[in-house]
Order: sequence, then C-alpha cells, then structure tokens
Amino acid sequence: MLIIGIAGGSGSGKTTVVKKIINLLPKNSVTIIPQDAYYKDNGHLNAEERAKINFDHPSSIEFTLLNQDIDKLRNNEPIEMPIYSYLTCSRAKETVRVAAQDVIIIEGILILSNKKLRDKMD
Repeated sequence: MLIIGIAGGSGSGKTTVVKKIINLLPKNSVTIIPQDAYYKDNGHLNAEERAKINFDHPSSIEFTLLNQDIDKLRNNEPIEMPIYSYLTCSRAKETVRVAAQDVIIIEGILILSNKKLRDKMD
C-alpha cells in the first residue's frame, strides 16, 4: 500500500493533481481521504462562535480520528468517513464507508502540519 499526501493552499491545484494520479492508475485502485471530512464537529456552537472558526488552522482538524482511520485503512480495514457540512459547521449523522485500496491519497491544506499523519505517508 502506498500512502500519498497532497497539500497546498486553497486553489493551488490539489484536486487537479489527485485527478491526474487517479487517471494514471488502474480503476478502483485509489482511495481518496479529503481533510475536509475531518473538520471538528462544531454544531454545538452558536452562529457567532461558528463565524469565528478558522478553517485554515490545524486546530480545526480532528487529527486523532484521521490518524486512526489511516491506520485502519493501512490494516486493510474499512472506515466510516465523516461527512462535514460547512453550512452548519457540523458533521452529518451519516458517514461514508471507505475501503482500503492499493493507493491512499490524503488531500488537504493542513495534512502536513500533523507529524503523526505525515509519518504515515510514503
């Protein structure tokens, strides 16, 4: 299994790079893990507090869960990936079941800021 991290600022081409990698590899051989799915659930905050959230700061990401999910995928176990809504600043009750593939791409602006996550990447 190969774990790739793709980071960069908003609009820097992360999604374009991910698509190019997917197009070069066999169909159904890549699992994509977007950092955005792992924003902390802030549904308990009022509107004023939610407006102050800095989504560009590492503290906005639930890296513990992201690291646990990458470990599960590395062990060939499926995960239940969160679904995050920017509209409500909260996670949906539903999740997306994601299976491990030969290549895992973790994509997001802050993924390299967490040493534990960085150390999992090839």
